[in-house]
Amino acid sequence: MLKKFIYASLIVFISGTAAAQSPAENYIENYKEVAVSTMNQHGIPASVILGIAIHESASGTSRIAKYLNNHFGLKGKSGPKPIKSAYKGYEEVDDCYDDFVSYLKTRFSGLFNRYSSDDYRGWALGIQRGGYAHSRSWASQVMGIIKKYNLDQFDQSSGSTAKSSILAAGKMESKQSEPVVYYVRRGDTLARLAQRFRTTVKEIKNKNGLSSSLLDIGQRLHL
Repeated sequence: MLKKFIYASLIVFISGTAAAQSPAENYIENYKEVAVSTMNQHGIPASVILGIAIHESASGTSRIAKYLNNHFGLKGKSGPKPIKSAYKGYEEVDDCYDDFVSYLKTRFSGLFNRYSSDDYRGWALGIQRGGYAHSRSWASQVMGIIKKYNLDQFDQSSGSTAKSSILAAGKMESKQSEPVVYYVRRGDTLARLAQRFRTTVKEIKNKNGLSSSLLDIGQRLHL
């Protein structure tokens, strides 16, 4: 009888612990893989993606999150809209994540060359300075969410891969006298590549016919 009581008590305790998980924690569990995938593709810290989404959508519980699948407060007329709203509507939440990246690349393109995917402070402050939100405390609030839930742990997901890539590029440079074919990776900028391969930004641009310093993940460069 005593064993049954203890067993039942443990079940109640475990169930109660699971039920006590906050909306933000549930959100992180549901969307952390999407955030990391987005980071690896485009170079935006996963912590920033999750932090902004949690802040703007009230952890996925806001009205526009529930009815429009809009987790970033993006305004516009496109997409399905079951409710009247000035905000965009999306078929799936993943579509909103993709649109958020497109918005950042259009309006905040300079951030992609200026900050790496492990610099969430630089990204948060840069997005605020660019006018993403009217509140002066917006970046502080997003960074507070990142710190509270230790979201920067997700920014390290591909850190070892990036380090290996840098070492590999260095070995290629030392072994080859001919131009190196290099594929742009997360966090790369023309300035960093110029320093790594002992050349100049101008020379890289000339070799590759570039008119802009903006790089895309997977872009092929001759160095």
